[in-house]
Amino acid sequence: MDMMETVKKEISKRLEELSKEFYENVIPPLDIYENEGFLYITADLPGFSKDSIKVRLLGENYLEIIAERESKIEGTKYISQRPTRIDRKVRLPLKIKSDQQIAAKYENGVLTIKAPVQSGGVTIKIE
Repeated sequence: MDMMETVKKEISKRLEELSKEFYENVIPPLDIYENEGFLYITADLPGFSKDSIKVRLLGENYLEIIAERESKIEGTKYISQRPTRIDRKVRLPLKIKSDQQIAAKYENGVLTIKAPVQSGGVTIKIE
């Protein structure tokens, strides 16, 4: 294996590691599930205060979660810390009844959103 091939493999490996770190550390993982006419969305947001989190329903099936906090580390040459801003937009698998009460709760670093889903749709019999 020549030097150029070795360099390409190392760069590719490092980019894959950085991508994994980015998605694990900057974009909060979400759990989305439907149960008895409600869509539940949970997001892990440790270290953020309840007042720093904003949740918006965009249309009938897009959700936006924004959370911000101040960085407490200053005057150092190397900083490795959790993100200070999270901005996540997600397309929901079901449409939400936006005229109904949507509830959000933040407890122990976990944001839980409960939203009523639009019922309906038509079942088509296949012949």
